[in-house]
Amino acid sequence: MNRSTKYEDFLARKAIADPATGLISFPPLPEKMFPFQRDITSWALRRGRAALFAGTGLGKSFMELAWADAVHRETGRDILHLAPLAVTAQMVREADKFGIAARQVRDQAGCLSGTNITNYQKIEHFDLSQFGGVILDESSILKSTDGHYRTRLIEECAQIPFRLAATATPAPNDFMELGNHAEFLGVMSYTDMLATFFTHDGGETQKWRLKGHAENEFWKWMASWAVMLRKPSDLGYDDAGYDLPPLRIHQHTVGVDDAAAQRAGFLFAMPAETLADRIKARRDTIQDRVAMAAQITPMDRSVLWWCNLNAESEALTRAIPGCVELRGSDSEDEKERKILGFCDGSIWRMVTKPSMMSFGVNAQVCHWTGFVGLNDSWEQYYQAVRRFWRFGQTEPVDAHLIAAETEGNVVANLRRKEADADRMMASMIMHTRDLSSQAVRGSIRENPLYNPQITMELPKWIAA
Repeated sequence: MNRSTKYEDFLARKAIADPATGLISFPPLPEKMFPFQRDITSWALRRGRAALFAGTGLGKSFMELAWADAVHRETGRDILHLAPLAVTAQMVREADKFGIAARQVRDQAGCLSGTNITNYQKIEHFDLSQFGGVILDESSILKSTDGHYRTRLIEECAQIPFRLAATATPAPNDFMELGNHAEFLGVMSYTDMLATFFTHDGGETQKWRLKGHAENEFWKWMASWAVMLRKPSDLGYDDAGYDLPPLRIHQHTVGVDDAAAQRAGFLFAMPAETLADRIKARRDTIQDRVAMAAQITPMDRSVLWWCNLNAESEALTRAIPGCVELRGSDSEDEKERKILGFCDGSIWRMVTKPSMMSFGVNAQVCHWTGFVGLNDSWEQYYQAVRRFWRFGQTEPVDAHLIAAETEGNVVANLRRKEADADRMMASMIMHTRDLSSQAVRGSIRENPLYNPQITMELPKWIAA
């Protein structure tokens, strides 16, 4: 093989290609779908490999299930639908409600023709190459650039023609998460995304920003494989029926006795400045924060308390009558039983960590929640609140935040990150609204922009 041929092969590998994996035609979608749901699902079917970044309560589960059913009926291939623990059972209930055939499975041997739903923890029991389509519910699991699930999903799904990723919102200012979604869908690797659209300043190679001249092209590229919306009107549809009730945030500050600080040589207790100081402040004030939580917990309604430390969880369970503790050490079956029991209303009071239950679960039965322990993860806080404050909730939602005065500005930090996230999502939607609306409502498949026409010849001095 001569040098010219090798260079042509190199260019072919670098081209932003978009193999035609989507459906030209497909069976009718469920009549119960809202117009925006039907159009988005149709676009995703035409696209073949797509991402849905849609707000909580907009019917992502319905769109995922309808997409899977259409792919199976048109191609005859089976679908593996991956979801967080306990969400799988809710997903099967959703399918039954809308008359879509789907089943919950534990391993490859249990799979039947059609849509098979399982949780991420069981992925090792499946041969992904046997499926024609795969769905990632709560696809923010792709967040980590070196995470176990991220790497395995990207590698083992590379040859699957139909791929759908769905999550409520990408993490604020985390372009790596967008890159991981693009890599999972086979659009572009996240390293190529960085090289194409981003740059970093000085020696801070971990902090990337969009190149000024590439911003419009980046969002145009995003809109070719992802659709983003917080409400239907973001894509030009009617918002009727999608009005959220009020979200009422209640902040509680636990005072700290200055005596201990004076024994340590300080006049009064000092706010934490470092991460280590903040962790120590949380551990030193567990009993006081738990006491306040127990005092304000209503006994006449469903309540869920979020915590970060095992000691907080154990103390809350003892302090609140009838409180059920959802622990990481529980078996998968026990975790699922407790989560579904809370969502069904048979368990009234529960305490757990955001990492255990804040992703994907629909808990609209509850509209009173609280955080007895806070950290700086805005995404965990957002997802935890959105289990209750979501489209379809009919009651005002009360969220109580308890922090010690020595913990520093943890609440203010969360509010700042929330404002940053709102600005980022607004910017993403502003840049992609028209493009996404055209793609979603249209019927023509996107084509790659890269279309080389001129043959490249190496200079003689290189060829020699």
